[in-house]
Amino acid sequence: MGTLQFYLQSVRTRKAGAKLLITALMAGLLGACATSAPPPAAPAAAPEFTDEYRIGVGDALSINVWRNEDLSVDVPVRPDGKVSVPLAGDVMVGDKTPEQVAADITERLATFIRDPYVTVIVTDMGSDEYRSRVRVTGAVENPLSLPYRQGMTVLDIVLEAGGTTEFASEGGAVLYRRDGERLDIKLNRILHRGEMDTNFPLQPGDVVTVPERAF
Repeated sequence: MGTLQFYLQSVRTRKAGAKLLITALMAGLLGACATSAPPPAAPAAAPEFTDEYRIGVGDALSINVWRNEDLSVDVPVRPDGKVSVPLAGDVMVGDKTPEQVAADITERLATFIRDPYVTVIVTDMGSDEYRSRVRVTGAVENPLSLPYRQGMTVLDIVLEAGGTTEFASEGGAVLYRRDGERLDIKLNRILHRGEMDTNFPLQPGDVVTVPERAF
C-alpha cells in the first residue's frame, strides 16, 4: 500500500471511530434523559371538570398510575360511593374532588410502590343530572324535581308544582342552596301582592321548601 493510500485509510478509520463515539454518547444522553424524566403533567380537565366538581354515584373515572399500567383502571362509581383500585382496594370517592381521590390513592399505593404518581379524571358525569336539578318540597300540590334551566326562579318552580296547598305557611318558605346558604322566601307576598324581592333566581341543586302552618 502506498503512502497516500495508507494516509487515506487512516483518515477513514478515524472518521468512522469518531462517528461511533458520537453515536454512543448520544444514546447515553437519551437514555439518561428517559430515565430521569419527570412524571407527565396531569391532562387539563374540561371546563366542566372544575376543582369544585364533586364525584357522585354513576360517574365514571379514569385512574392512571404513571408507569404502572396494571394499576391503572377505568371504573364506575358504585352505589356505595366507592371504586376498586388494584393494591389500593376499595376507595371512597363519593362527594370528593378528583384531586382528593388522587391524593388518597397515592397515599395507599405508597405502601407498595415507590413514589406513585396518580391522576384521576372524570370521564362521564353520570351523577351531574341529579346534582343540577332543582326541587320543591313541602306544602305544594305536587312536590317535584326538575332539571335546572337558566332563568328559573322560585315562582317558576312553585307554579310548576301546582302552587301551594291550603295548609301552606307561605310566609315561612325557605330556599336552601347546595353550599349551605339559606334564604327566606316571602312566598305569600310573591303570590298575592306581586312583590318579587324574594323571588330569587334558582341555581343548580337548589331546594325550595314550603312548610305547613302550625295549628
